[in-house]
Amino acid sequence: MPLNRRNFLERTAVTGAGVALAGAVGAVPAAAEGLAGDGGARRKKRYALTVMGTTDLHGNVFNWDYFTDAEFDDKAHNDVGLAKISTLVGQVRAEKGRRNTLLIDAGDTIQGTQLSYYYAKVDPITGAGGPVHPMARAMNAIGYDAAAVGNHEFNYGIPTLRKFEEQCDFPLLAANALDAKSLRPAFRPYVIKRVCTPHGRDVRVAILGLTNPGIAIWDKANVQGKMVFPGLEEQAAKWVPKLRSMGADVVIVAAHSGSSGTSSYGDQLPYVENAAALVAERVPGIDAILVGHAHTEIPEYRVTNKESGKQVVLSEPLKWGQRLTLFDFGLVWERGRWQVESVSAKVLNSNTVAEDRRITGLLVKEHRKVVAYVNQVIGTSSAVMSAAEAAYKDTPIIDFINHVQAETVKAALAGTTYASLPVLSQASCFSRTASVPAGKVTIREVAGLYPFENTLEARLLTGAQLRAYLEFSARYYVRTAPGAPVDPAKLTNAESIPDYNYDVVSGLSYEIDIAKEPGSRIVNLSFRGKPIDDAAEFVLAVNNYRASGGGNFPHVARSKQLWANSEEIRNTIIGWVKAKGSIDVGAFASVDWKLTRDGVPVF
Repeated sequence: MPLNRRNFLERTAVTGAGVALAGAVGAVPAAAEGLAGDGGARRKKRYALTVMGTTDLHGNVFNWDYFTDAEFDDKAHNDVGLAKISTLVGQVRAEKGRRNTLLIDAGDTIQGTQLSYYYAKVDPITGAGGPVHPMARAMNAIGYDAAAVGNHEFNYGIPTLRKFEEQCDFPLLAANALDAKSLRPAFRPYVIKRVCTPHGRDVRVAILGLTNPGIAIWDKANVQGKMVFPGLEEQAAKWVPKLRSMGADVVIVAAHSGSSGTSSYGDQLPYVENAAALVAERVPGIDAILVGHAHTEIPEYRVTNKESGKQVVLSEPLKWGQRLTLFDFGLVWERGRWQVESVSAKVLNSNTVAEDRRITGLLVKEHRKVVAYVNQVIGTSSAVMSAAEAAYKDTPIIDFINHVQAETVKAALAGTTYASLPVLSQASCFSRTASVPAGKVTIREVAGLYPFENTLEARLLTGAQLRAYLEFSARYYVRTAPGAPVDPAKLTNAESIPDYNYDVVSGLSYEIDIAKEPGSRIVNLSFRGKPIDDAAEFVLAVNNYRASGGGNFPHVARSKQLWANSEEIRNTIIGWVKAKGSIDVGAFASVDWKLTRDGVPVF
């Protein structure tokens, strides 16, 4: 065999008969390590690559809360926004060298704040000569290399998403979003980035984007007949081998899917919602996964692939730009290509840095427009309404949401065969900080009651089905013995069952006995003062997330749909206040449910 450069390197690596080059061992940095003397052995080339990641930015550019009209803050004093992320990214690039880094995102970018709402609905980017989306402008300026498509990208419809895609200087990736007719990818499945090294041999980094199959349920109105969403594992198994065959040295997945292996939509789809860890375990050839969707913080999570035996490193940075993930790859040149020798991950906290003035300055006009918009006065309220105790008490603020929803559905069903049926309504404590003051009320205060882009439906349920629905909802509470001390902060299972997956149903009266086991907690369930008839029919005003299976509540997803519209519930409430001019709290506020223990009220 001729002694060419490749087999020379292979032979000298084994025999130790190499040629020593100038430079002491250890004198060359790892990112630029070449050939050096070491007992006559030929040193391997090594290179260090850092891939940064964000996820679930949800329209946050500024460290600002448009619902409170103040700088963002929470109990942990986190900060939010791309302006903070930009500062962290700049620091990492300065430390590592910009050419040795990439920056990616795992989805849910264009929905979540009033800033993103404004440029989807009030001054939409899809309009003739419309503006560039603030998230596109900020991410372009920071220099993102790729972003996965999240489920909330579809909330404003496919045209808005396509316009956002057009405005981005980086590709939006979704290997498992397929055209419904052709079954071809509706977005780019992947991108391969060539990263220059000091050795003159590029590292080929493949970034595969995967999104959430739940889009087919949650945004059915926007995607049905247009796109389908097969499982993450299925599509990863299809694309990862292709990427390797195309010469990818590193394969990273940006997955808008949590790592828990669970689904909130039950058995309505044959796919797992939070499948990132399953992909790592079952699909060989992946080096790291940037996890999204679950809004949890996972600095580093290692999963052993069952087929290859290799560890895959997962990391999920906290939502809204609160954290930045850093994947650090150690690469070595072996057998004529770069091989991944090591991977580690960590997260950086955005509250440790100041906002990047370059980003805030770029979008200050847009920010001021939105602040002015949300502070418009649209009516008055006869009393203060607060959600501070809404997770465990019947409060007027949740009654108000249900009152508007029930009125809207009653009006929609007028003149139909279902007009005579009683209308009930479900709502959740979407934000414990939401409040409406006495006196003048603004758009932001009303919008703060409903931070999600849900729309309203009417579904037909029986009394027995409603009982099962309420029993399922009551799992939210921690079982608490009679007479035991009650700490409201520890009363709920909010860590595993988010507040938005606990429903209050207005129009019925009932007690939740938290001394009992889940499944047998609903006591004294009545309608208009009489025990509920299991066979009686009711109309339930319900949001599209719940109606489509979100939270996996029983019966509702398979129940008959009587009516639906495409207007966000938030806007329905804002329109109601504008039309009425005032909120008479006494007209709808009543205590119809309460927590008990063996018949004794908890509060």
